Parts: sequence; C-alpha cells; structure tokens
Amino acid sequence: MRHRVAGKKLSRDRSHRKALFKNLINALMLHGQIKTTESKAKAIRPLIGKLITKGKQKTLHARRLIAAFLQNKKVVNKIVDEIAPRFENRPGGFTRMVRLGRRQGDDAMMVRLELTEKPEEQEKKSKEKKAVKKTKKPKNEDKNNKKK
Repeated sequence: MRHRVAGKKLSRDRSHRKALFKNLINALMLHGQIKTTESKAKAIRPLIGKLITKGKQKTLHARRLIAAFLQNKKVVNKIVDEIAPRFENRPGGFTRMVRLGRRQGDDAMMVRLELTEKPEEQEKKSKEKKAVKKTKKPKNEDKNNKKK
C-alpha cells in the first residue's frame, strides 16, 4: 500500500526523476510553455510553485536556494527578475495545463504546461499577429474577381 507516499515514480529511479524534473522546469521557465505528458506535468507543478514563491522574495538567499535546485544561472535570474514579479499579487496557480490529445505511439495524454501570466512582449506579438490575419483578404475572393 502507498499510504502517505507523495508523488509519482514515473518508472525512474530517484536521480533520473530529479534530473527529469530539473530539465522540464528549466525548459518551462526559458520558453514559457512546454509540451509533455499529463503525469509529468502534474508531478512538476508543485515544484514550479515553490520555486516561483521563493523567487518572489528577491533576496540573495532565495536566488541561491533556486540555483541549488536548478543549477542554471540563466533560469535563476529569469525566475527572480522576470517571472516572479508577474505573479506578485497571485498567491498560487502559476501554471495552466491544456490537454492536447493522446500521443499516437503509446496513447499517453499530452498536455501543454504554460505559465498563466504571459510577459507583455508576447501578448503584444500575439495581438499584432491576430490583427494582421484579420486585415488580409482571403485568396478565394481575389481569384473570383479576376475571372469576372
């Protein structure tokens, strides 16, 4: 029985699982979103919450604690300087899981794990792309006008 045993093993030993979690978290923090299996996403969500909460403190000690876990200076600086300030007024719920469907090979449920608060630069780019798409004419209308 698994009474009071927290977390999933994911068919890996301790060191392999820890390395997997570090890699997934590093990728998420660098890119803002990742595509992974649902079980892996559920496993790293609490770890992400703890790291962002530590990053909110903005102290040298907090940076060192995050660095001790992730071992990537670039990601540590990004968490403390960019990501944590976005979540300053939010007590939790830093990530969102969007189901993408099942993977063809092994039928595993795939999800997109993303940070709930996107940076302003990304929001501006996505709005500009939507505006450009709306202004373009469909190709079918041009062909119909030429034939007449």
